[in-house]
Amino acid sequence: MAARPLNVLDQLTAAADRALRTIAAEPVANRASPAAAAPHRDDELDDDQRREAAALMRVNHVGEICAQALYDAQALAARSEELRSVFRRAAQEETDHLAWTQQRIEELGGRTSLLNPLWYGGAFLIGLTAARLGDRASLGFMAETERQVEQHLQGHLERLPETDVASRAIVAQMKEDETNHAQTATEHGGMTLPLPVRWAMRLAARVMTRTAHYI
Repeated sequence: MAARPLNVLDQLTAAADRALRTIAAEPVANRASPAAAAPHRDDELDDDQRREAAALMRVNHVGEICAQALYDAQALAARSEELRSVFRRAAQEETDHLAWTQQRIEELGGRTSLLNPLWYGGAFLIGLTAARLGDRASLGFMAETERQVEQHLQGHLERLPETDVASRAIVAQMKEDETNHAQTATEHGGMTLPLPVRWAMRLAARVMTRTAHYI
């Protein structure tokens, strides 16, 4: 017997469930954390280095909260099943990142952001807005987001202590995945966003990262 297509209420209910799982539940990764294969040298980190590393990983965790919201919203409003699949696949890899960063924060003795519900809600609205502008714009937004995240992660690799091998391994793999997501979006027809939009995205990201570093 064929499955009944999901109506709008079904889709909204599923989206609400995914939001609660992202914000409140323990994320489960499909891939092993890159930190597992890295030689842990946490005993070489002093208190200041631990705090800074935990803060940087908290920022990355917030980025993954936002990625879940963005891709869920874009998949919800996508106009084709193929495009929905693109966003769903990217979201699954971002779930891995979410689990990896959360585990690493706990190992460093830190905490996740207190504003995660706010980050999720804001990103979800942005994702819906991008999707409403059409598939090419939505994919272009995905590509530009991932390019900016890639640059942001490179900055974290430069700031993380050399002895924090575990965090660096996680960030390096995340950076590689984000590069692939941007390429996928472009290959599926993502447009280049206007310069003012790219600037606005950078400004919003700067506000988020600076706030999440402390809260």
